[in-house]
Amino acid sequence: MAQIAWLGKKSPFCGNVSYGLSTTEALRLRGHQTHFIHFDNPRNPESGGTSLLANDPDVSLPYLVKSQVYTIPSPGAQRELRDSLERLKPDIVHASLTLSPLDFRLPELCQQLGVPLVATFHPPFDVGLRNITAGTQQLTYQLYAPALARYDRVIVFSQLQADVLIRLGVPETRLVVIPNGVDTERWAPASPSTTSLTLKRVRERLGGQRVFLYMGRLATEKNVEALLRAWRLTSPAGCRLVIVGDGPLRGGLMNQFADEDVLWWGYEPDQETRVALLQCAEVFVLPSLVEGLSLALLEAMASGTACVATDAGADGEALEDGAGIVLSTQGVTTQLRTLLPVLREQPVLTAELGRRARARALDRYTISRNIDAIEALYSSLLQPAHQAA
Repeated sequence: MAQIAWLGKKSPFCGNVSYGLSTTEALRLRGHQTHFIHFDNPRNPESGGTSLLANDPDVSLPYLVKSQVYTIPSPGAQRELRDSLERLKPDIVHASLTLSPLDFRLPELCQQLGVPLVATFHPPFDVGLRNITAGTQQLTYQLYAPALARYDRVIVFSQLQADVLIRLGVPETRLVVIPNGVDTERWAPASPSTTSLTLKRVRERLGGQRVFLYMGRLATEKNVEALLRAWRLTSPAGCRLVIVGDGPLRGGLMNQFADEDVLWWGYEPDQETRVALLQCAEVFVLPSLVEGLSLALLEAMASGTACVATDAGADGEALEDGAGIVLSTQGVTTQLRTLLPVLREQPVLTAELGRRARARALDRYTISRNIDAIEALYSSLLQPAHQAA
């Protein structure tokens, strides 16, 4: 079993956080020893005192600024990271890249320590560069490509994402395609015999209407406004749109779309409640302009919810060949304006789409497949060291 130093995020909540927590939990269940190193100790750079949280079982690095998108570490964070790695003596370092200046220094640090370095590269993308947001994300890929070329291996979620990095100069031999995975036993349709109090509570709050659901950040790249505009234009009778999540656009969108048939649920930290929300939803809609491979989409698929998503990132690939409905990132409101009434009038269609989504998740996107591939990657990197020893 390997000893793994996992550098990632625990807050604020985002896909990177979900990925890190679920992956390290699964690795621990398989017997690997994982040490979670994360930014969780705000500090003024001029202040003194220790920066390690006494009640944190893992390693907390100091930071100046932290958001869902990027982190600016404190000046002493790199030294503390090095000291932590020297103390832990891991077999491998796995960085679930946090969009931080430390990401660019890790290859040299791990090379000095003689430890193999793996990255998971999360930033969303749109191969077609069809909008301003996609162009901004392309700059992120251009900025990171030279550093990623120095990592021992870089995990990406689809061949489309790998192709973007290859065009930017990252050697193909450094890239490994390992799609996201979800626990398909935890994220599953509710059975008729389910007696969960959480599910009952969620159903009572949602009421008796059919539920269309968005779950994710309320930020520009998620394009939630397009969904809200389409909902207002169609006003599907007997249906309710539920918006689960938080972000910089929440206040403005709530003021602009204060419709009675839109429920602003807010940020939901409890996983059991999020499971129940997806079990109650008939349709999950993800109108993003850019994506990687959305964990929220995979969770919805595994829950047996009919899924509608744009072809940003690898989301279209996840729903291809009838596992869901794929939209273009261009003209999302117009497409949804046509589609929403159809989904309202065709519950048999939504039930079949939910069944197909669940089948696709079981076939391609289970956490066990994901961990199998990660373990194989670790073994391939550690084998030369074992042979040399």
